[in-house]
Amino acid sequence: MGRADPEEGHLPAPVKPPDGGWGWIVLLGCFVITGFSYAFPKAVSVYFKELMKDFHVGYSDTAWISSIMLAMLYGTGPVCSIMVNQFGCRPVMLIGGLLASSGMILASFTTNIIELYLTAGVLTGLGMALNFQPSLIMLGTYFDKRRPLANGLAAAGSPVFLSSLSPLGQVLLEKFGWRGGFLIMGGLLLNCCTCGAVMRPLDAGMKRKMEKAQDKYEAKEMLPIGGKSEEGISTTDGTKKAKKAKKQPKKGKKLLDFSIFSNRGFIIYTISKFILVLGLFVPPILLVNYAKDTGVPDTEAAFLLSIIGFIDIFARPACGMVAGLKWVRPHVSYLFSFAMLFNGLTDICSARASNYTGLVIFCVFFGISYGMVGALQFEVLMAIVGSQKFSSAIGLVLLIEAFAVLIGPPSAGRLVDALKNYEVIFYLAGSEVVLSAVFLAMATYCCLNRGKKKDPPPEKNPPGGGSDTEEAESDVQEAEEHSSDNHQLPHNTDNTVVAASEEANHVAEEQSGEGGGGPEGHGEVLARDGCNADQTVERDSF
Repeated sequence: MGRADPEEGHLPAPVKPPDGGWGWIVLLGCFVITGFSYAFPKAVSVYFKELMKDFHVGYSDTAWISSIMLAMLYGTGPVCSIMVNQFGCRPVMLIGGLLASSGMILASFTTNIIELYLTAGVLTGLGMALNFQPSLIMLGTYFDKRRPLANGLAAAGSPVFLSSLSPLGQVLLEKFGWRGGFLIMGGLLLNCCTCGAVMRPLDAGMKRKMEKAQDKYEAKEMLPIGGKSEEGISTTDGTKKAKKAKKQPKKGKKLLDFSIFSNRGFIIYTISKFILVLGLFVPPILLVNYAKDTGVPDTEAAFLLSIIGFIDIFARPACGMVAGLKWVRPHVSYLFSFAMLFNGLTDICSARASNYTGLVIFCVFFGISYGMVGALQFEVLMAIVGSQKFSSAIGLVLLIEAFAVLIGPPSAGRLVDALKNYEVIFYLAGSEVVLSAVFLAMATYCCLNRGKKKDPPPEKNPPGGGSDTEEAESDVQEAEEHSSDNHQLPHNTDNTVVAASEEANHVAEEQSGEGGGGPEGHGEVLARDGCNADQTVERDSF
């Protein structure tokens, strides 16, 4: 999609997203990848009790497996961006699928907890990271007008896979033990390679259309239009190429584009997302233990997470459809702010829930708001930086979020151990989410919208901005203008002949005026030499 041409040394022209066709297959692959990436670290927790018995370790030691997976998923963002910019999305995803699968297969033969950290944690986490980020990049390449809906449908993979992988893991644990379960899970992760194989680069699919356009252009150039005109065309083409070479100097490949930090919208989004992640994941992590402490039975307490997942499945696609409306999409950042505000207020209002009914109501509203945030987070980032710079932007954002993930939930756990009070934690988490929502809305209004009114009107195609459709259409217009110049050259040559004949006729008239008149057929001869009736009238009036 955005790979550099090794022969030319500069980025190719962007291709118009099809918004369908093979893009639906790409969307299905992204749905599967998103489900594995977000649900797998949580589904592995089913095996923790057996691991504690076999390796004689505590719960906190086994919990590090999921933490390492998530840390690799977020922290290796820049590495994924560099690999995608260097090799493309499809090869990186194929390698990621093999790493994720091999990590779980090797984990089934481990003999201590450290080996589990290296295999199931590092290898599998890195493999899922190499799948997750490129899949989102390809989704943004294939969709433009329907991109909000595509992001919402792809994000629904997380709750769907979470509700299916956890029961499947329990069944595998009962029949084959944790080693057999890890081995089968590793085989399931090979489906990531299948998803990577369908990520066909969009520029390869449009290559035939570009070749047809080039053939038409060459055919027009080969039309017989006269020797002088051909000389003029060759001279004009040489001048155009020289100017184009000056305007578009060759650029080397950027493995990681740090110029996005000059984008004020990206800075605002990054800061807001860091504050959001500090409190977003805290309530679902502590919800089950909070319910148990209030006297809710274990089975009913575990069912609360299923309620969140079930609501989340429908909330993400629905929010994607709303974000794709014509009157909503230009203001999608404000919709994202509303989703975060809704989520934060849900945490704050439910902090004093003391019975099971109150917790169920909290789960319903939390599932709706959590699904809205999940459906809009990457759509807003794509709208800010554009698909050409999205590969670098998402890598840097995920790296920054990795620090928030390592700070937020562990800090909340320590506060619970120190205060023995979940109410304060819910207030704190909700306040952080509300702060991120207010910051994003106010900063977008004050720094971006007012800045647009004061700044001069931007160019048609600013670098790294705008949608892919506008960029592709501008390239087509440029090619048409370039081909139309060749048709204007013969017309210019004829105009030169006409101007010369007019001058000669004017001199002849002056001579005939001095000599007392001219022959009757003089005007007809002049007309045959290149003047028409209008030009004769203009000559007489002059």
